[in-house]
Amino acid sequence: MTQDIDVTELTIAEVQDGFTRGAFTAEALTSAFLARIARDNSRLNAIVFLNEKALDEARTMDARRAAGEALGPLAGIPVVVKDTMDMVGFPSTGGWSLLHSGHGGTDLMPGTDSPVVARMRAAGAIILGKTNVPILSASGTHANNSWAGPTLNAAAPDLVPGGSSAGTATAVAASMAVLGLAEETGGSIQNPAAAQGLVGIKPSFGLVPNAGVMPLASQRDVVGPIARCVRDAALTLDVLAGFTMEDPKTVAGVGNIPEGGYASLLSETALAGRRIGLYGPGWRNQPLSAETEALYARAQDELRARGATLVADPFVGSGFAELRRPVSEEYPFDARGLESAPYDMHRYLERMGPAAAIRGFADFARATAAGDAFAVGGMLHYLHRLPGFDAALADPLVPPPMPEFIAVRAAYRRIFDGVMKREGLDALIFPQMREPPPLLHSDELIQETTVSEINIAGLPGVTVPAGFHASGAPFCLIFVGRMWSEALLLALAHDYEAATRHRRAPGLAA
Repeated sequence: MTQDIDVTELTIAEVQDGFTRGAFTAEALTSAFLARIARDNSRLNAIVFLNEKALDEARTMDARRAAGEALGPLAGIPVVVKDTMDMVGFPSTGGWSLLHSGHGGTDLMPGTDSPVVARMRAAGAIILGKTNVPILSASGTHANNSWAGPTLNAAAPDLVPGGSSAGTATAVAASMAVLGLAEETGGSIQNPAAAQGLVGIKPSFGLVPNAGVMPLASQRDVVGPIARCVRDAALTLDVLAGFTMEDPKTVAGVGNIPEGGYASLLSETALAGRRIGLYGPGWRNQPLSAETEALYARAQDELRARGATLVADPFVGSGFAELRRPVSEEYPFDARGLESAPYDMHRYLERMGPAAAIRGFADFARATAAGDAFAVGGMLHYLHRLPGFDAALADPLVPPPMPEFIAVRAAYRRIFDGVMKREGLDALIFPQMREPPPLLHSDELIQETTVSEINIAGLPGVTVPAGFHASGAPFCLIFVGRMWSEALLLALAHDYEAATRHRRAPGLAA
């Protein structure tokens, strides 16, 4: 039966229909996905740890289904999770050889699942494994420096896969899982999703818990799904979103989650009558490439055909673009909020539990002294340029005040909300990248349009496929809206997706 199951581009709805019709079991489906992984992963390098209990968990799910038990919304759905998310029985390596015993380092073995992994398990998902990341998730472009080696882009193998959730995006794009969990501090959901022609949800800050996820910046980090269609991403957000005492900031989402769930509000007429803001210098004074401009113009025609009214550069004169402050030419993104990295790492390691080999920042510093991330030449050395970082590094047990970050977050939100209200806008729709993604081993970075504006502000964004560059590289839009507007953004994205059908499976030879 396994040989008869074509897992290519399978959706949650198609899997659930297959279960209902008796076309296959969870065990057979899991076997089929494991066969796909065996065929393609050695080349694409997306999954770094396989769950050896996946088939047993699938058999248990089949037995529960046969017994007539009430099952979760993702019952039997094969998924993957990012390496940085704590999962009992698996190390959280952060892509670093110094945190992986297989490469001479010290394993971080969590005593409990992260809330997002626990929620996926409770929903019935079959977790096939954990996916590759760059060291400490510190690249939004690729995973080339991971102990596991580079992850390839399934849609365009000669180009970067997007980072830091590179492995999750590649696993989903290559149909090695139905969907996957990703995490973002500065583009790490939207970049890989867009680079591989996928749907990614960067949620509002505080909507989804990120306790038990290796941090870069606790006040920017968010967890969200990457999927091949909007409905699957929405169904997964339904599972992930919501309050937990394990992550008190999620109280902010209370009252901001639709009662019937995000998937229940998807519509194929959602764009009709909507006012949509377009990319321009008022948002960021960086032009689109000629090819991207042409693809964006076509997308605008598609949006108008759905009944949307488009507003050119609504942020002009607002002062929004002037808020962005890249670290340097070498690190051209705004890193404010990462000042707290040492303190955040300490808190994360404390959660590992009393049996963990590394239980705080001092232990972490000793275990990684050979490749000190914050020293000259380290992947996070640029953080010394942020006000307050040196003090935070000197005493990582004291929570840093971060007044500059708080001020810029407030300014971003104030201007954003003011422009949206003044122009009567429902959402913004931009090209997610200003030009095609660079070559895999070049020194160039992904040139995005919304990192770190929506990361610092905490705003939500949804990527959706919108075509292809002449090279074959995917072209994606990103739908951006007010805090807690995920339901609207997903509805708009679903309408666009249903009308255009730009997503196509990559050609992966056996």
